[in-house]
Amino acid sequence: MKVAKFGGSSVASAEQLRKVATIIQEDSDRRAIVVSAPGKRFDEDTKVTDLLIALGEAYLQNQSYEEQVEQIVDRFKEITTKLELSDNVLSEIRQDVTNVVESDYSDELKMDALKAIGEDSLAKVLSEYLRSLGMESTYLNPQEAGIIVSDDPGSAQILDDSFKKIYRLRERDDIVVIPGFFGYTKEGKLATFSRGGSDITGSIVAAGVNADLYENFTDVDSVYCVNPTIVENPKEITSLTYKEMRELSYAGFSVFHDEALIPAFKASIPVCIKNTNNPNGLGTIIVAEKETQENPVVGIASDKGFLSLYVSKYLMNRELGFGRRLLHILEDECISFEHTPSGIDDISVIIRESQLPQDKEERVIQRIKDELDPDMVHIEKDLALIMIVGEGMDNTIGIADKVTHAFNRANVNIEMMNQGSSEVSMMFGVKESRVDAAVQALYQSFFDH
Repeated sequence: MKVAKFGGSSVASAEQLRKVATIIQEDSDRRAIVVSAPGKRFDEDTKVTDLLIALGEAYLQNQSYEEQVEQIVDRFKEITTKLELSDNVLSEIRQDVTNVVESDYSDELKMDALKAIGEDSLAKVLSEYLRSLGMESTYLNPQEAGIIVSDDPGSAQILDDSFKKIYRLRERDDIVVIPGFFGYTKEGKLATFSRGGSDITGSIVAAGVNADLYENFTDVDSVYCVNPTIVENPKEITSLTYKEMRELSYAGFSVFHDEALIPAFKASIPVCIKNTNNPNGLGTIIVAEKETQENPVVGIASDKGFLSLYVSKYLMNRELGFGRRLLHILEDECISFEHTPSGIDDISVIIRESQLPQDKEERVIQRIKDELDPDMVHIEKDLALIMIVGEGMDNTIGIADKVTHAFNRANVNIEMMNQGSSEVSMMFGVKESRVDAAVQALYQSFFDH
């Protein structure tokens, strides 16, 4: 049994849905289908989810939201008309919006419930289209599918009890189409997953049914070893381990959110990334283990928008609890951190700039001065992080040497270095203005030969 998940670009139009149906038809093992909401049909287009967010914001501000409703209905009407389907889903969309805005949900839950309409409506459309082609297909609400989650709107977690319920899908003979992005609590309340939520749903369903393969269809042939907007025509990655994919996703790869594969990873389900527009392409397979390669580096990821909070105090290493108290200040101010490289007399905390607006920055610095009595507190902004990822790097001599020589050739200064505790990654901090040059130099050192 295979679970296939189709992303927003794969379901953006009637033409794309025809491709999706053909892919499902070509393999009878594809019996559980998870879908996103319709994405962009072209570069200047608007995703259906963004239209639903605009609708929610208009409602919460007591403004008219009828224009957004019509835009959403028109997007689905274009699909149903071209696929020669009934207009039932259009009236359901209107009714769903009415039900949510008139409900006694909190504002946060109303916004989540509105966003979920995109995935839910598309699942109904795809299921109806598959039936029109002569396939046995059923739309399955996440609650019916057994996706029971924690009561954490916007960051729901799957509950262990769910997997036994999801496993029952194996007993069905029909193709089930399940909307991604959301589940239901034990009390029957809708709750959405975090960023990349539809990928999370696909991974959960794959783990639940103990699938032989989880196929994630997107708009690229495979995962590239580096961002193709930085390096022209980069090499494709044919195979990755879960650890490598998770590290790359965390560090800026946009194929998956770093939490998305955890259910599949725990259940040891292989994952294949494929292109809806080229379904017979090899794609990228993600597995638990793979054979050691001559070049252990599989990918180079980069991300901008970081800062370094630098704190220095003589004999800091002898002051019991200094690091804990520093991090407690950040926790107190609701600031999450990324990394904490440290020395004998100093510690740096790498933070996303969005976590530390100006008013909070001034308050945090003052608290550090008052509560920790440091010799120096300094914030350095415009930092980018570059991560080199690959299992087997820890047993390969000369990786760091290659990196430093690449940076030297590109005239890039290293602001920070950190060896990942997983021994699957090495991280470097550089100035944002030099990150592309650094990545290009690293690509030449590890792949361009």
